Amino acid sequence: MRLRNKKGAQDIISKSEYYVDSPIEHKGEFNKLFKNNHNIEIEIGMGKGNFIINKALANPNINYIGIEKYPTVLLSAFKKLNNLKLDNLKIICMDASEIDEVFDKEISKIYLNFSDPWPKKKHANRRLTSPIFLEKYRKIFKGDCVVEMKTDNKNLFEYSLVTFSKQDYSFEEVKLDLYSNLNVDNIQTEYEKKFVSLGLPIYKLKVIHKISKK
Repeated sequence: MRLRNKKGAQDIISKSEYYVDSPIEHKGEFNKLFKNNHNIEIEIGMGKGNFIINKALANPNINYIGIEKYPTVLLSAFKKLNNLKLDNLKIICMDASEIDEVFDKEISKIYLNFSDPWPKKKHANRRLTSPIFLEKYRKIFKGDCVVEMKTDNKNLFEYSLVTFSKQDYSFEEVKLDLYSNLNVDNIQTEYEKKFVSLGLPIYKLKVIHKISKK
């Protein structure tokens, strides 16, 4: 279970050059924050940051924004960044439900890595692939909606297959066991390393909703 509170956590991360304070002030203009017009990709639920940091290191011509709800979790990510200089990475501490209040038609891709499966039916709307969230995502993409997802949770994976399908997404990649035919470009998250070491299958989806051009 993630620690949700640690005294002084918010103060520590707020002092980092990577931290975006009052992100809503940059809505629709995050490229100005990066001082370029490169594509912006976001990870919702970045956890301790291994995935998004390594993505930024590997792709200097793409801008990345990591989003995480809990300041305590973010402390580990900021420690990893202490000896790095990444002009293409920013981090926001916020709840994912506010995503369409912070971004507006400026995102190229969303990564959902090992999101909370919210297994109880009454909590289904909290899942990051629920129809409610997919509608929010449509508002923040600047063109085609592209989402990549990895999870160890079979039920969440199957649920997501249905919701993406109903929202007219096409399936570019569907893997029931990512590590049976691993792409060399795969970057692990902290959770992923743990689950792989336990021999658990990792499910992966890449979906695209094409935006018709009039």
